[in-house]
Amino acid sequence: MTSERVKLVVSERTKLGSAESRRLRRQGIVPGVLYGRSTPVAISVRERDLRPALTTAAGSHAVLDVVIDGGRAHSAILKDYQRDPIRGTITHVDLQEVRLDQPIHAAVAITLVGEAAGAKEGGVVSHVATEVHVEALPLEVPQHVEADVSELHVGGSLRVADLRVPAGVTVLDDPDTVVATVTAPTRVEEAGAEETGAEAAAESGATAAEGGEAAEPAGE
Repeated sequence: MTSERVKLVVSERTKLGSAESRRLRRQGIVPGVLYGRSTPVAISVRERDLRPALTTAAGSHAVLDVVIDGGRAHSAILKDYQRDPIRGTITHVDLQEVRLDQPIHAAVAITLVGEAAGAKEGGVVSHVATEVHVEALPLEVPQHVEADVSELHVGGSLRVADLRVPAGVTVLDDPDTVVATVTAPTRVEEAGAEETGAEAAAESGATAAEGGEAAEPAGE
């Protein structure tokens, strides 16, 4: 479960606009917004402080104690962020203030664990749904949910209803949503052999027909 809380010191932005945002980024500062329970607050934070806060063991589900200009701490989670496509640096961040005693909705990654029985039988394992939507208190949102495929044979499937989630976590997705399947491998080689055989037969027939046409003038 997510239990880690990270302190993040930010500043309120008084100057807005794209030109000001570019100026901040040149200084290694990331512009952003803290969406509160009432009015959003424009903020800025040094990327060297933001990056570690978002790469803890809790991942993107870490609860942040956001301190604005030395004021009181606001419990918040990552809402969204943007990266520079070339440099990979964070260019904008959105945070969402939360109450620790009220559940939130979150998308959690699904991790396949175990070796599927069908894989040992020559089948192919497909990871169909890679995340699941859950409801939980902010400090109880799991980093990921494990899906055990050990008992999955060829032709079988694992569904959302089969996922095991921690106590206090409610799955919101359709229970019948397919998470993983094991299918029989496509018999490409045999299909290729059949096509080769058909082509050879066609060529043989064409050769025989040509031979027959060439013999007709000799009989006249």
